[in-house]
Amino acid sequence: MVEKISDSAGKLRVMIEKAIDDHIITRDEYDKIIHIATEDGVIDKHEQALLQQLQSMLEDGSVKFGRK
Repeated sequence: MVEKISDSAGKLRVMIEKAIDDHIITRDEYDKIIHIATEDGVIDKHEQALLQQLQSMLEDGSVKFGRK
């Protein structure tokens, strides 16, 4: 059985992929990502994986906070 990915996980993926491609994320984009992840009151496993990926990339410096 294939598990459906939530709409919010899809939105998160798009925003996080943009940050990965740019290697930069603004505070506003980060805040929007957190809002999308938490707006339905549940962080599903897909959202959690995406957030963990972003956090890892922020920690290792492959994505940095900054201005575009």
